[in-house]
Amino acid sequence: MEGLRTAAVGVTFGAGARAEADDEHGLAHLLEHMAFKGTARRSALQIAEEIEQVGGDLNAATGVEQTSYSARVLAADVGLALDMLADIVIEPTFDPQELAREKNVIAQEIGAVDDTPDDLVFDWLQEAAFPGQALGRSILGTEKSLDALDGRALAGFRDRGYRTSDAVVTAAGAVDHDAVVAETARRFAALPTGGRTEPAPARYSGGDRREKRDLEQLHVAIAFEGRSFDAPDAYAAQVFANLVGGGMSSRLFQEIRENRGLAYTVHAFHWGYQDAGLFGAYAGTGPKDAADILPVMLDVMAEAAETADEREVARAQAQMKAGLLMSFEQPSARADHHARHLLAHGRPLDVDEIVAKIDAVTVEATREVGRAMLASAPTLAAIGPIRKLIAPERVAERLGLRASAA
Repeated sequence: MEGLRTAAVGVTFGAGARAEADDEHGLAHLLEHMAFKGTARRSALQIAEEIEQVGGDLNAATGVEQTSYSARVLAADVGLALDMLADIVIEPTFDPQELAREKNVIAQEIGAVDDTPDDLVFDWLQEAAFPGQALGRSILGTEKSLDALDGRALAGFRDRGYRTSDAVVTAAGAVDHDAVVAETARRFAALPTGGRTEPAPARYSGGDRREKRDLEQLHVAIAFEGRSFDAPDAYAAQVFANLVGGGMSSRLFQEIRENRGLAYTVHAFHWGYQDAGLFGAYAGTGPKDAADILPVMLDVMAEAAETADEREVARAQAQMKAGLLMSFEQPSARADHHARHLLAHGRPLDVDEIVAKIDAVTVEATREVGRAMLASAPTLAAIGPIRKLIAPERVAERLGLRASAA
C-alpha cells in the first residue's frame, strides 16, 4: 500500500470454536490466549517486551470458524513480526502455572459477558438457533468446561487445527511480497502438514431462551435461518439486513426509534458461516414498551420483505460498498480480508469483484431472500424484564398474520 510506513502481518487458521469436540468447549479460545504465554524461545514477558521494543503490538482473535494472530509494526520490523507469530503458534510451551492463571483470566472475561446483557443475548441467540452443536456454543467456554482442559488438550487441538493446509499468512502496508514469502517459508517450516478437518454440518432449528433479570432494559434479539457466505443469495441476504436495520435511514431505526421512540438501540444483522447463516435484529427497550417492541420488529421485517424498493436497495448497497472500500484503506483490515477469503473461497476476492456482486442484487432478489428467511423457524433470546414479551408461539403467528395481510 503506497505511502505507508507501517505494516500489518497475520497468520490465520481455519480452526475456530466450531472445530471443538463436545468435551473441548472453549479450547480454541484458550489456545489463542496461551500462545502469548511463553514459547521454547521466549517467555511471556519477552514476547511483550520484544514487540513493544520496536513500537509494535501483537493481537489475536478466536472466531466461530477461524483463529487469527496478528502484528502491527514499522516496515523494518516485518521479519521480526513473522518470527514472533511463527514462534507463538508453533512452539508454545503451555506452562501449567501460566495455564492456571489464564483460565482465571478467561473466567473474568466470561463474567464480564454475563454482566453485559447486550452481549450475552447474542450468545444465547446462537445457542438457541444451533442447539447441541459447536456452532451454537459460546466461544469463551464455561468455567466448568475450562477446568477440564489441560496442556495435552491444547497441543492436540493445535496439532490438528494449525496445519499448513489450513493456514494463511497475510501482510499489507509497507511490505515487499517476495521478502514476506521468503520469511514465511523459513519461519513457518515447522508448521505441521496434513488435510483439513471439516466440522460437522450445521443444523439450524430455531428456539427460545429468555431470562428475567432485574435490569433497566429488556434486551431482545430475534433471528431466522440465514445464508452461508458462499450461497447464491448471500449478498442479497446482506442487502436485506442492511435495508431492514443497517443505519439511521433503515426501516427498523426509523419506525422503532424515530417514529415510536421504543428503543435507543436497534439494528439488524446477517452472519454467514461455511454452511449456515443467521439473520436477525436486536433492540433494547424499557419495561413499559416490552409488549410492543417485538411485534413492531416483526412487522417491519415482514413489510420489508414485501415492499422493499429500488431506492432502499440502492442505499443498502451503497452502505456495503462504502464500508468495504473504507476498510481497504486500513492495512489490518485488508490483511484480515485476504486471510478470510483465502480460507473460505481458496482465493482473495478482488474488491471490484465484490462490488460487482453487491451491485448485481436486485429488488426482487432482496425481497425473495427476505421472505425465505422469515419463513424459517424463529429464534428468540431475551434478558431483563421479560414479563410483557410476547410468547414464543406468537412470534410465528405474528409473521404469518402480517405476511397474509400484506
